[in-house]
Amino acid sequence: MHGPGGGANLLALRSHNTRLVLDLLRTAGAEGISRLELAERTGLTPQAVSKITARLREEGLAAEAGRRASTGGKPRTVLRLVPEAGHAVGVHLDRDELRAVLADLDGTVVARRHAPLDLGAGAEAVLARVASVVEELAAAVVAGARPLLGVGVALPGPLDHRRGVLHRVTGFPEWDGFPLRDALAERLGSVPVVVDKDTNAVALGLAVGGEGGSFAYLHLGTGLGAGLVIGGSVHRGPRTGAGEFGHQVVQLDGPPCGCGDRGCVEALCLAAVARGELAEAARVLGTGAANLVGLLDIDRVLVGGRTVEGAPGVFVRGVRGVLEARARRTGEGGVGVRVVSGEGRVAEGAAQLVLAPVFGQDG
Repeated sequence: MHGPGGGANLLALRSHNTRLVLDLLRTAGAEGISRLELAERTGLTPQAVSKITARLREEGLAAEAGRRASTGGKPRTVLRLVPEAGHAVGVHLDRDELRAVLADLDGTVVARRHAPLDLGAGAEAVLARVASVVEELAAAVVAGARPLLGVGVALPGPLDHRRGVLHRVTGFPEWDGFPLRDALAERLGSVPVVVDKDTNAVALGLAVGGEGGSFAYLHLGTGLGAGLVIGGSVHRGPRTGAGEFGHQVVQLDGPPCGCGDRGCVEALCLAAVARGELAEAARVLGTGAANLVGLLDIDRVLVGGRTVEGAPGVFVRGVRGVLEARARRTGEGGVGVRVVSGEGRVAEGAAQLVLAPVFGQDG
């Protein structure tokens, strides 16, 4: 496995053609897919596909899934992915809790952990807690399986995704400049680590799960952020700072925000939530969403996070109302809005930071 530098896992370093084949095996599911179909869909020669699938079978990543009748000639052998051949851990670090999952190659969660966390307790305490949970989940991997492919960690931004270095997390300035990826990789030994924003992790998980086109995922919990998927890929920007949705100023000289500015969407949203005015919070969220729609012309807006999930109808109605009013003014078509639920969704998306590159998808 990779050393403490925390780069890509070995499975993700396969050739482009191998990743194409693995992705088709994954999407085919238990029914499997024949070598001829693999050749047709990838554009590779049958000989190339045979070499790739033979190697994947030798490594335990692919297996026969029976035979399928063909139009003339002998029945074709179909192959399937072996999901239990590899696992990743996804960790969600929120300001007050830790959630973690162990997922197989198919993204199916086979174990979960949940514990309180104080992100302000200092790097040493947080790293020790994360390492303990990762080791606990790694012990749940079936005996004889290959070591963990890696650990994905998702937490509030802003941060540098490429280097795994945190910036000034709102409310926790002491994390500014901390090399989380390398520090955690060093604790875990040979296990690669990937670090990204919680919103990007969810957006990636949604895209891998079949959410097509261009969309924004807005996450309102202890903070507010966005994950942006443009043309099927997570948009992080050249400095991986895209998606700091909560810190767009919508009220000049408004209330102070933890980021140091005033009148940010996050400050206004959280203040309305604290007052119990959820309809107002939804309206503010919708205002920010309308700005995104105007700037990026996205297909839909997805909302989630513990605050949204506490009153999903209120937030969908509020955001949709603002977007529909915008559409009437501009004469453009409406943009869909829906809730994305699931308390473990950030952690599951964090696991995809490790798993998705195995199949040639954006990680």
